[in-house]
Amino acid sequence: MEVKEGTLRFPNGHEATLFDFPGTYSLYPTSTDEKVVASVLTDPAAPYFPDAMVYVADVTKLEKHLLLFTQLLDLNIPLLLALNMSDSATELGIKVNAAKLAESFGVPVIPISGRTGHNTMRLILELEKMVNKVPTNTDRVPFYPLTESEKQVSEAIRQNLGVENPYRALLLAHHAGWLHFLNQHEKETVSAIVSTKNFQSLRAQVDETLERYDRFIPISQAAVASPPAFPNTPTDRIDAVLTHRVGGPLIFFAVMMLVFQAIFDWSVYPMDWIESGFESLSSFLTDQLPAAWYTELLTEGILAGMGGILVFVPQIAILFLLISILEEVGYMSRVVFMFDKTMRRFGMNGRSMVSLISGSACAVPAIMSSRTIGNWQERLITVMVTPFISCSARIPVYLVLIGLAVPAVKLGGFLSLQSLVFGAMYVLGVLAAFASGWAMKRWLHRREHSFLAIELPVYRIPHWRNVALDVWEKVKAFIVGAGKIILVVSIALWGLSRFGPGDSIEQADRMAQTEAVESSMDSVETEGHVQQRRLEASWAGQAGKLMEPVIRPLGYDWKIGIALLTSFAAREVFTGTLAVLYNMGGAEADINDRTENAAKATLRERMKSEKFSDTGKPVYTLATALSLLVFYALAMQCFSTLAVVKRETGSWKWAMLQFGFMSAAAYLGALAVPCALFF
Repeated sequence: MEVKEGTLRFPNGHEATLFDFPGTYSLYPTSTDEKVVASVLTDPAAPYFPDAMVYVADVTKLEKHLLLFTQLLDLNIPLLLALNMSDSATELGIKVNAAKLAESFGVPVIPISGRTGHNTMRLILELEKMVNKVPTNTDRVPFYPLTESEKQVSEAIRQNLGVENPYRALLLAHHAGWLHFLNQHEKETVSAIVSTKNFQSLRAQVDETLERYDRFIPISQAAVASPPAFPNTPTDRIDAVLTHRVGGPLIFFAVMMLVFQAIFDWSVYPMDWIESGFESLSSFLTDQLPAAWYTELLTEGILAGMGGILVFVPQIAILFLLISILEEVGYMSRVVFMFDKTMRRFGMNGRSMVSLISGSACAVPAIMSSRTIGNWQERLITVMVTPFISCSARIPVYLVLIGLAVPAVKLGGFLSLQSLVFGAMYVLGVLAAFASGWAMKRWLHRREHSFLAIELPVYRIPHWRNVALDVWEKVKAFIVGAGKIILVVSIALWGLSRFGPGDSIEQADRMAQTEAVESSMDSVETEGHVQQRRLEASWAGQAGKLMEPVIRPLGYDWKIGIALLTSFAAREVFTGTLAVLYNMGGAEADINDRTENAAKATLRERMKSEKFSDTGKPVYTLATALSLLVFYALAMQCFSTLAVVKRETGSWKWAMLQFGFMSAAAYLGALAVPCALFF
């Protein structure tokens, strides 16, 4: 469960810790997220158990939010009802009598707007009063009166387990089997009570839910005045186009292509500035610092590795920006709705689209978001196929390889060929996810069915502050998360590339000098050749040489092999690894470019000039670059993804199965590319 935590400072100077729980509709859960919320609210000793609660409800759809609200009322935790989207309600002609709602429910009710900040200070002041006073509603009349059967079960549990609140005791009767804070003896006690009293849990949940609706719907109808007829709103007219059976999916794919095009077109200048900045900084430090090992570590290791990944931050920021805008506008929920029927054919449901789309940022939170899927088999399939979706960590790999293999030409003067290939990598991942889901659906023989219930918010102008914060948090997480890994990998890789077993480096140095003299190389060529031989003799070089026979059929050399290994820590490490290796080994410069500028070439330029040592042929041909693109589109993303799959499924069996079939798919797919181009 993703719980966001923050600090609120009240006007009187006191501070409170805020916990934002994920969306929950009832204390009778149908998803993992709802189970965690129910578990916290039934355990007063839980670290997240609240002293007071603010329940935020969409005032334009108030009745849908009152089931959980009335359940929280009966837990007797100090509660405040915040009616969000009050500005949208006014635009739709909805009038709300907050005072009547407050009188009916016995709690403060405040209309607010999260977008405009309307009534935010009033909400804070009311919350301050609520947390500072001693609760006086512990003996209040419950909103839902327990039936005679429920009273007997609740009272027995209260006496045996020492539970004070009757409704909390009733929830224990419903959920004791999966509540982790109950010990085995307590679970057996509850089970015995339920069995002795012949308590039918499922029937009781249904009856309670219907009774609550019968009680709060009249209250809502008396306090909320809607227009006499549902208007044909702008949202309805837009949905008629964007969710059209045929046009809707076509529009979605067109929107995604525009996003990919923007990633390339809008990021050219920022990337050039970052790249030139790192080059200038490296040159400056090389000139200012003494010729020592720590200078090499700083310039050829750390700066080369960090520069190889940070140069792609503008493109990643653009991706996050555009996706965040689509979410704020309300379009992404329509995507879930449109593709629900399609997803079911592949063993998932519409909510799986949330995970798949989230996977374009990072597979770890995307897999965790699958907890909202109540059906276990649909959730398992979603967890297993989500890593096929290209995450932001793959973007640097795609961009550098596409820049090598695909010419920067535009089709029709607008859509670039590079953006089409970039989009094709996402399409390949989606197709692989759907194919895997289809196969798993038949393998698991799913019998139970699920249904999609989702709210489609009105279309609205994005709240730009929220967009900016969302982009900043995701980019910062990318930089910090990738930066930590790359820093460690760069330092380790520099050491492994600089040193070797025994006197192998010295022998390689002497051999390279002899070869340089025999081939009449100039000083620049000699230096590059010496570095190349030293790298081959190092620990990293020998490890790459060891795995080269396995990857050579794909068109890869041993340096790419090292990058494949290190990038399992994080996909974005691929470019940083190559940047370190080519700085350490020196690319074999083109015969027409044997100048000092070759030594200062960018990563892409070094990759273009890289050649196989045994054949002299270029390493990064069109076939090799496309093969690497396919490999990274299909391979397991990183160890963190593997670990979270194990945690979410509760077994290494599923994680290892996933790693195995994704690795096989990546290898076979990468092998098919040069074969297809050859024939």
